[in-house]
Formats: sequence, C-alpha cells, structure tokens
Amino acid sequence: MSDRETEMEIPGLTIGISGPARRSLAQRLISLGLRLSGARTHYIRPGSRINVALLDGLVLSGGTHVHPERYGQQPQVTAKYNTKRDDTDYHLLEQAEAIGIPVLGICRGAQFINIFHGGSLCQNVTPLRVKTRHRPLLLPLQTVRLVLGSRLAALMPSLKIGANRIHSQAIKRLGRGLRVTAVDNDLFVQAVESTGKQWLMGVQWHPEYLLYHPGHRRIFSRFVDAACERKLQRLENESAQWTDEGDLSCH
Repeated sequence: MSDRETEMEIPGLTIGISGPARRSLAQRLISLGLRLSGARTHYIRPGSRINVALLDGLVLSGGTHVHPERYGQQPQVTAKYNTKRDDTDYHLLEQAEAIGIPVLGICRGAQFINIFHGGSLCQNVTPLRVKTRHRPLLLPLQTVRLVLGSRLAALMPSLKIGANRIHSQAIKRLGRGLRVTAVDNDLFVQAVESTGKQWLMGVQWHPEYLLYHPGHRRIFSRFVDAACERKLQRLENESAQWTDEGDLSCH
C-alpha cells in the first residue's frame, strides 16, 4: 500500500473519558466497554486541556458530586466536591456540543449534562424513596421503566429493565433541550436524551458494571456507532468541500 493510500484511510475512533485524577474500576470498565466496540480511548483528568475537536465522542463518567453552586444552590449534604473537575467537564461538554460529537453521561455525568442545560438536582433522594430500596445496588436489582420511542428503549429487550443504583442524588428540574427517557418506581429520573440532532444520552445507573448484560453493553456499542457515523459524515463533508474548492480553482 502506498503512502498516499495510507493517508486516505479512515482513522480509528478515539473516545475521550473524563474522570477523577486517579482512574477507578468504573473508568477502566468504561474503557473496556468502548474498546470491545472497536474504539480507542483517551483518559481526561481534571485540569487537562483537551482539544475536543480531536475526539470522536465524549464520556462523562461517575464520581464525586457536582458542586451545587453550578445549579444555584448551597450544599445541603456532606459530600466530597471537585470543582476542578466540574470546570473541566463544563469546558469539555461545551466544546462537544458546539461541534456535535456524541456524548454519553454516566451517573454524575448524566447529572452534569442536565446542569449544563440549566437544570438542577435533588441533593439527597434517599429519604424520599417509597417504592425503591434505600441501599446502593451494584447488581441490576432496580426496576427502570423506559420511554417508548427513545434511543435508550431501542437498545433494550423491553420497556422494563433491571439496573444498578449507586447514586444518592437525582435530576430535579429538567434542563433545556432534554427529555426524560427512563424513571424508577419512585419516578426519579433515570435517563435523559437530547431533543436535538446530537446523539447525547445520560443514564443515572452504571452500565459499565453490567457489560455481561447485552442491553447495557449496547449503550456503549451504539454510542461508538454514533461516533463512527458522525466521523464519516464529517469526513464526507470535508471531502466535498475540498472537491468544490478544486473545481473552482480549475475555472
């Protein structure tokens, strides 16, 4: 194969994973889920300066609570905050939405997407639970009901699925340009999606711990598919632009 042919090959997909300074098992499993679907991953720590235009997709992973000042409140619970990570995730999401690459938010990431769009959080849902268990669940023992016609519902075998639960906060006021696509038995929001053209999804549970489940694994594979489709579209547009410019230069 010539050098020219090599240059014309479609580059591989690179997905950025935003997370804490030290990668936990969750971030490693997210990377695994993406790599199983054919993508490369790049880990982004708080404070990192990344040109998101070089990425094909962005994952905002779980971790510490988003500081309530981001949605106009003061802390009402004792929690760890990482404002440096909040700043990093804000700039990453701002760039990702500006250029339209796919975004997947997991737990804190889903909450951050909602906050970015002007929404708010309930800082402690535990005492408000009536029909669901109070304790954290790593296994898919929480019932989640999906909205028919949503991207998420298309990935799952039915509109009622099992999911895990490690969070104590949840979306309260829904952000602009988002729609709720899943709730639990207490009707707390469990997933959101963009109402626009961008592939943007946030899930409140942790699908990276459920890679053995085909439906939850498809969250990662469909995200990678969306990143691939977006990249091919961009390359086609760039190719058409170069062709148009070439045609104009010949006249």
